Amino acid sequence: MNRRFTPKVVTANRLREGDVVYLTADDRWSQLHNEAELIEDEAHAQLRLLHAAAQRRLVVGAYLADAKPGPNGPEPTHFREEFRTRGPSNYNHGKQADLAN
Repeated sequence: MNRRFTPKVVTANRLREGDVVYLTADDRWSQLHNEAELIEDEAHAQLRLLHAAAQRRLVVGAYLADAKPGPNGPEPTHFREEFRTRGPSNYNHGKQADLAN
């Protein structure tokens, strides 16, 4: 019995800074989850993941994460992915510091 495909986004970590990033529909890496390309076709998701994995000089650890459509773009559906959207948890630096300024 085949399961229905759950929408996904491609996520990875930026090689130099370690920041969590998301692949956009126009092939940019964004730190904002809601800018990610929401992929609703399994074959297309696999192609986008291969595209991301080939960018070894930019990102590491690319994978597909479950997501759902939201009013401002894709939203995470799992606690881990929600947590990753907030940046480091030990103190404000990186994404958190940028948003505070």
